[in-house]
Order: sequence, then structure tokens, then C-alpha cells
Amino acid sequence: MDTTEGRLLAAGTKVAILVARFNQFITDKLLEGALEAFLTHGGRREDAEVVHIPGAFEMPLAAKKLLSGGRYDTLVALAAVIRGETRHNEYISSAATHGLTSVALESGIPIAFGILTTENADQALARAGPGGSNKGSEAMLTAIEMVNLFKEMGKTP
Repeated sequence: MDTTEGRLLAAGTKVAILVARFNQFITDKLLEGALEAFLTHGGRREDAEVVHIPGAFEMPLAAKKLLSGGRYDTLVALAAVIRGETRHNEYISSAATHGLTSVALESGIPIAFGILTTENADQALARAGPGGSNKGSEAMLTAIEMVNLFKEMGKTP
């Protein structure tokens, strides 16, 4: 039985990182985790473009614009949507999720989902902490693995 897997090797990978400014006290930490994971796995800082946008709702359109130029192998989307007193968070989360899925399917370029959807700020901070619990780091690892998986899948025998 043949098995195909993507390696966690970022060398030569060009990545766009979309970061929402809304809840920046959390998204800055997600970005730190993502960049650390990229560099730890062989990526070069000059191969990672960080683009700040207002919030999670703007992610799909910004992702579509970034990926339309053919400059990136992958995109990492980082945001924090925290429940408030209304259902607004549900609409924002749903729009971002469905929009990013559409962009990934349309472009054929992997998009890693690093958008936190939490009940409160404490939960978000716990998921943006240092080390293995940082969801920005996890999203970057997913992006790296998917880029390499796509390379492996594209090889001809």
C-alpha cells in the first residue's frame, strides 16, 4: 500500500499570512506562533508576507486577492472571534469559514484556518499562548504540510 504525506519542511515555501486587527491582543500572539513555526521548519522570513486586515469578515476577499497573483504556495488566516451579547460572532465566523473554503477550492491553493471562535477572551488567550497550544503555530504547520502534500501528489512516477 502506498502512502502519501506532506512533510513539515517550509524551505522554499512562499506564504501569505492574513491577520485580523480586531482582537489584536490575541491575533498578535497567533502571528508570533505562526512565524515561529515557519522559521523553525526551515522557512525564511522574507518568504512570509504578513497582511493586516480589519477583521475576520474581510478574510475571504483579502485571501482571494492575495492568491490571485500566483505569488504564494499557501495562506494562513489568523483571527479571533469571541462571543459577545448577541449572535454577531456566529455570522462573522460562518462568513469567514465559508468564504475561505470557497477561495481555497477556487484557487486550488491551501488555506490554513487559524481563526479562533471562543466563548470568551480567556479561552482565546489560552489558544494563543506560547508553545504547542498556539493555534497560529498549528495553522502554519497545517499550511506547510499541505504545500508539501500537494507537491508529492503532483509528482509523476
